[in-house]
Amino acid sequence: MTPARPRVLVTAASRHGSTHEIADALTRRLQEAAGDRGLTAAALHAENRPDPAGFDAVVLGSAVYHGSWLEPARELAHRHAAVLRARPVWLFSSGPIGEPPYPPDEPYDAATLTGLLAPRGHRVFPGRLEPSRLSAPERAVVTAMRAPVGDFRDWDAVRSWAVEIATALTSAALPAEEGMR
Repeated sequence: MTPARPRVLVTAASRHGSTHEIADALTRRLQEAAGDRGLTAAALHAENRPDPAGFDAVVLGSAVYHGSWLEPARELAHRHAAVLRARPVWLFSSGPIGEPPYPPDEPYDAATLTGLLAPRGHRVFPGRLEPSRLSAPERAVVTAMRAPVGDFRDWDAVRSWAVEIATALTSAALPAEEGMR
């Protein structure tokens, strides 16, 4: 009997779409990297409250504003903590903008979520700041702060991390929960 392909949920909270695009890129690269060893990955927005119970592994991320994850991602982590602790989990944050080096601090929520979920890793990816996607009050803050504008996302780093995750998932047996498949 051939074991079922591992199912990976890639979910993220995003205010203006940039972090969802990172989740989409992770999903595509996870599937490509797995090749014939097989795994399936689904990118679902955290705002839609996906249930991780039907997945073998989870990649959970959020845009970071003022040092914190967005509420839909935090809420998903807390609501499904028992399920998430029972499977491989990776976390990612999106938010620093400008040219490296970025501030060394992780988002405030990273330590709390690491303690809650015991993830296999956490990555911080640079974000994107595009004034045309912002509300008038957000544009005013960006202008006042003289925040750097542009797309600073490092797609090579995103793809490389996806390969690391795919390798970890396809080279080791995943814990099986009764009735999961």
